[in-house]
Amino acid sequence: MSQSNPNFSYVSMGAALLAFGLFSGHDAVVKSLGMSYSIFQIIFFSGLFAFIPMTLMMTMDSKMDNFRPHHPWQVGLRTITSLVSMAGAFYAFTKLPLAEAYALIFATPLLVTVLSIPFLGEVVRLQRWIAVVVGLIGVLVVLRPGYSEFTLGHAAALLAACGGAISSIIVRRIGKEERSAVLLFYPALGNLIVMGCVLPFVYVPVEIGDLGLMASVGFLVIIAQLFIIVAYRNAPAVFVAPFQYSQILWAVFYGVLFFDDTADIWVFAGAAIIISSGLFVVWRESRQDVSSKTPVLSQPNLRPDTGPRPKRLRRPKEIE
Repeated sequence: MSQSNPNFSYVSMGAALLAFGLFSGHDAVVKSLGMSYSIFQIIFFSGLFAFIPMTLMMTMDSKMDNFRPHHPWQVGLRTITSLVSMAGAFYAFTKLPLAEAYALIFATPLLVTVLSIPFLGEVVRLQRWIAVVVGLIGVLVVLRPGYSEFTLGHAAALLAACGGAISSIIVRRIGKEERSAVLLFYPALGNLIVMGCVLPFVYVPVEIGDLGLMASVGFLVIIAQLFIIVAYRNAPAVFVAPFQYSQILWAVFYGVLFFDDTADIWVFAGAAIIISSGLFVVWRESRQDVSSKTPVLSQPNLRPDTGPRPKRLRRPKEIE
């Protein structure tokens, strides 16, 4: 079938919306669990339940003979930044309204654009610099320094954005030479090792129902990743990427329904500015005469707990 077939767009749109809806459901479960358990305990058990099926799927790949990285130091750095970003995002979800946490994490593409200059040699022209500055103004609108309290939750969300941006840059830098399974496996393994070391100091006995919720956090990530693969398999990245911002609509819905969250007008105004800037960056990167590296479009999601698209599922015209 040709990519011009409208059915491709409908399939990709549906898969993307469902994937990002599942990610938001994942975050709502994390926020709920955070009322009773440490984020380190939540990350450990959710990571454990995700690690087992993920590893089985990777080992079933006939092309996967080992997990030895070609760039061990950079894979190690990505593992660290992914863990920091995930911990920051989880903490932010438990301390802030989901919509407010998302608004700050959505600054990730703007940070990726800035970091792509020294680390990827990307040439960023005036229009994208304006988008970055406008997006950072949006962050200030959300935070309103001097008028509202800057909490650890806000700091954690910004840390998640920074960690996610660095992780994205590393994937873009070594992604052509490292197998996707390697880029997925080591952060997952590092998660279990680091959180397992912290666990004895924060452990609280887990009720059966809550253990099921922790398991659902891990499985929701896997299911969402599978739908992201379907979305990118049926449409170019520039079509799919904007749908990730639909998560803020889910955040508002879950926040009101389950947590009585009421983010104020400044959060939504700032989020609108940040999202508009991010969409502009995505659009500019999609133009072949503007961006040679496409660092933002190379990542399927802003999320710190998702991985790169498997190379075998990338559309041929997206490979440089």
